[in-house]
Amino acid sequence: MLSLATVIATTETNANLVDDLSFKKNATQSTVQVSKDKDLYKADNALDKDITTCMRTEPIGTNSPDKTVWWKVDLGGVHNIHSVNILFKNYDGYERRQQGRFAGFSIYTGNTDNLENSSLCYKDGPTLPPLNFTTTCFISGRYIIFYNERLDGVTYPAGYETSSTVYTELCEVQVYGCLRPDVYGSDCNESCPANCIYNTCHIQNGTCFSCKPGWTGRTCNTGCSDGLYGPDCKQHCSEHCRDNSVCDHVTGLCGMGCAAGWSGSLCNKDKFSKPLKDLFNFMFPNNKSKKVTT
Repeated sequence: MLSLATVIATTETNANLVDDLSFKKNATQSTVQVSKDKDLYKADNALDKDITTCMRTEPIGTNSPDKTVWWKVDLGGVHNIHSVNILFKNYDGYERRQQGRFAGFSIYTGNTDNLENSSLCYKDGPTLPPLNFTTTCFISGRYIIFYNERLDGVTYPAGYETSSTVYTELCEVQVYGCLRPDVYGSDCNESCPANCIYNTCHIQNGTCFSCKPGWTGRTCNTGCSDGLYGPDCKQHCSEHCRDNSVCDHVTGLCGMGCAAGWSGSLCNKDKFSKPLKDLFNFMFPNNKSKKVTT
């Protein structure tokens, strides 16, 4: 049986000087194994740094009503994540069985607790995993989600447990990263680029996962090309900015105002009725910046 000191030493070696983000945070799970002691298998047991207390769900498997299982922790805010360590429960003489229960799991992270809106950090398989497992996960997020399944009609790799007793028992889950969301580096003391969305970035190299509206590039330090603005620089500026000027690359606003006949913050509202348009275009036939279209 691994000692807590061994578990902590392993994860700290992998995470260098980044922080434990998950200790004593709030956790939930899909089901809780029925017990006289309501706290015996609760989700928070995986976050107390006590390897003798473990969470446990109702079983999944071919003969079980439940086919999927999840456990998730709310880190309390969006963080730049470095790695995740999971200690799955072991029993003397049953390590192979426990590996088969653990096998095939996935780890997700996201800014909400919705699995469908989360990003895959790690997918296990097809070989059996170690019961003390660590993976790097260079992404930002607020929630870490453990997920596993044993679906009917699926042929699983050799060694996978698929019976009615596939219990999920997580004794410790440790999520390492930077406590502050806007920093990166082994000491968490380098500032993320100012235009990274959510002020989060890759914990090793400081590149942005995505940019704030109006910016592009690996570190989001380049404004949108002329004529484009907004999220991912996919919005097109109005054609009715005054004197054919270019709109603001962040907001799309026409800084010099609108061409004659147009109004609104984006110069996309037509001031003229059809008869007035015809009259105006007759008076200014060669002035593109003032020309009014139907």
